[in-house]
Amino acid sequence: MGSEVRLQVCSCLRTLSSSRDSGEIVHALRTLTHYLEDDEFTRLHYTRALQVLVSAQSSHWFNRSRDDKEEIKKLWNEMFLRGPPDQTLLLLLDTISSTGESAGLERCVSVLEKFLSAGRLQVLLWSRCEGGGSYADTPQLREIIIGHLAALPSITSNHLHTNTPDAFLPQQYYPLLAASILATLEKTCHALRAGRDCSLEFVAQVLGKVCIQGYSSQIFEILAPRLSSLTRVDPLWQRVTQRLLENVPERCTECVITGLMRCLSGATAASRLMGNLVVTNKKAQFVLTHKLLLQQYQHPTRLVKSVLGYLALDPERRMLLKQVLRSVCQVWCNSSAVKHTSVEQQLYVSKALLLCVALLTDSEIQELRQEMLQCMLGGVQCRLDSNIVRIRRMGMAVGECLSHKLDAPGSQLKFQYEPDEEIRELKSLMESASVEEDDEEHQPDASSSLQPEPKGQGSAGRTVTSEPGRGSDSELDSDDDLTPYDMSADQEKKESSPPHYVRDCLEALMSSDDADRVELSLQVLDSLLRKNVKATQEVSVQFSKVLLHLEDRFNTPCFHSLRQNAMVALTVTDIKPVVDYWTTEFYSLNYNLRQRLDILEVLALSAQELSEPIRNKHTGAQPITAAAAAAIERCDDITHWRQIVEKRIQSKTRRISKGGTQPVQAVPNFYAPVAGFFFFPLLRNYDRSQVTFDLLGSDHLVLGRLLHTLGLLMHLAINAPVASQMGRALLDFVWVVRFHTDQMVRRGVMFAVCAVFLSMPSENLLTELGDDLMETRAWLADVAENDCDADCRSLAVQSLILLDKNLKSQLQIPDTET
Repeated sequence: MGSEVRLQVCSCLRTLSSSRDSGEIVHALRTLTHYLEDDEFTRLHYTRALQVLVSAQSSHWFNRSRDDKEEIKKLWNEMFLRGPPDQTLLLLLDTISSTGESAGLERCVSVLEKFLSAGRLQVLLWSRCEGGGSYADTPQLREIIIGHLAALPSITSNHLHTNTPDAFLPQQYYPLLAASILATLEKTCHALRAGRDCSLEFVAQVLGKVCIQGYSSQIFEILAPRLSSLTRVDPLWQRVTQRLLENVPERCTECVITGLMRCLSGATAASRLMGNLVVTNKKAQFVLTHKLLLQQYQHPTRLVKSVLGYLALDPERRMLLKQVLRSVCQVWCNSSAVKHTSVEQQLYVSKALLLCVALLTDSEIQELRQEMLQCMLGGVQCRLDSNIVRIRRMGMAVGECLSHKLDAPGSQLKFQYEPDEEIRELKSLMESASVEEDDEEHQPDASSSLQPEPKGQGSAGRTVTSEPGRGSDSELDSDDDLTPYDMSADQEKKESSPPHYVRDCLEALMSSDDADRVELSLQVLDSLLRKNVKATQEVSVQFSKVLLHLEDRFNTPCFHSLRQNAMVALTVTDIKPVVDYWTTEFYSLNYNLRQRLDILEVLALSAQELSEPIRNKHTGAQPITAAAAAAIERCDDITHWRQIVEKRIQSKTRRISKGGTQPVQAVPNFYAPVAGFFFFPLLRNYDRSQVTFDLLGSDHLVLGRLLHTLGLLMHLAINAPVASQMGRALLDFVWVVRFHTDQMVRRGVMFAVCAVFLSMPSENLLTELGDDLMETRAWLADVAENDCDADCRSLAVQSLILLDKNLKSQLQIPDTET
């Protein structure tokens, strides 16, 4: 029988290769389609037959009479759609990849579309499942088939380019593959109920291959909801799904589990689909207990909640939940992690910590109390030492939540801060610890939704009725028909009158115990100091000392902004003596950090005002002080400083579409002649540790603000004669602290470097860098790529752009788009 089939097939293939007679071609095709049911033909001759069909097809096959043409086309399609799907898929994809534009390529593309729409993917997958997976495949052939299944969109689009049919695109192909996997799993369940053996190894390998290539979301958007629904009511589906995940290759485990967890509705769904996979599979355990929680931080909070809830649902897995809590505690209280990881990652770990604690029972909390207490104390302390407001608030919020679980009501931690949306979300995690049901089962009941209160009901839903003997509200209030008098614009009449002389203001601030008099003096002080220049200069240094030590004893409205306006007015009115006082006092003993920060802020705002062109009439300090008011409350907010540098960088960046930009015009201003008085004294004693001040040690908050101030002073000195000396000194200073562990200090370093590259003349800049040019470029490139802070990375990129522009201008390299 075998030799007869072989002879018949060989005869048909010779006819197809050489004959031009439509009758012979039709007869040969019918003979071959008849053998599609023969195992020997499909196993030994089918691939060869398809190769002959693809290579022998020519236009004359399809240019016959209408009846012959339709018959040939029908038989030709049958050969591809009724045979073994794995051989068909491999041959069609290989043909498409190796064939140029032609009618033959179009027919192969068309039959591949029919192959997909006819459900042949499902047939292929099921052929490897039934019978316990005893399909006669070599490992090499199986790997090729899996690769072609997983990469069909890439294989076709690499050759077809813009002519790729929609059916081959990822957004259509992978959902189709997911539906085929679901159908295969359904057939597996039916076979198991009938007592037949099945194997899911091949399907698991296909799933893993697709996910590791980056298409897990397209697959699990179809698989996860359906499997979650099926496993809720059928234990057999749970067993099949768990076996599918167990058979995923180890190298693909992370991609599969991550994609599945992102698309699942809750912890109980994860428990049904994965079972105790986290206990039996070490790679899955590493992914779920370590990688998703401690090494990655881009996942939504819902995923973290699902992972931890999954660990908490089974007694065997709760040991891993406690292990996770210990690991998260170690990371959260690690001061090095606080300094060297981004704020977003710290927020992610904080969420994981609170969710872990919320899932613990009272007995488990007592068991882990010591570790949690150490975590709380160490983590809160190292976050309170941070210069970043978000990190400090995060530490306070998490500390309060942990203390609520660990301490008695009388000894719980309580901090004063303004909660934002981020903090409210953190605190809400302690209240959402239930994982008994899927999220999708918690749909709000329409009957329980908030409805407008019916007329006549109180806030608690009780009907309001009038008591006997009592009149209505309108009867009790006989004056309701009177129009109230508008008193919104009324002001409290003050007994004191505002002072009219500078010395009167000075006396009021020094010795007065009258709150109204102090408030009125502060309100008029800015205008008085600017109008009476001679009187101001007589008492400028004394007045500066009074304002620097002035405290808000009477809770004066807008005290900080009024005081700062006056300090700026003193500085711009009597520049040299007052600036010398500020810079001297900055490094003096017995000042607190707030006062030193005030000095830096005043110097920066004064320099900004003095740097305005002289031809512009002074319109007051309100625009500057308005921008600085927020900085009084948030000492790490430097946006209003960086905006100036950002605009200048944009003006110096040439784009072909916009043409060349004009260089910055040098205009006279009051700052250029005195820039050195502002700048150089601030670099005088930075490396000297004082009793109450250690700039290079624990006081890194002031160091970060000092760097930003120096950068701003450098930037405002552009085109000034002293700019080169300032740039050289600033580069020497930042080189010492460029590897500082604090994020705000590194931001200040990058801001200062950017200001130097922007403001210092190109020829002087390259001369000063000299032999350090390559090291500087390498350092900036490393910061741009590896720094954990996004602002540092952005400023490093801008510095590299400016440095390259300076190099091109000096080496006379034609400028290109930057």
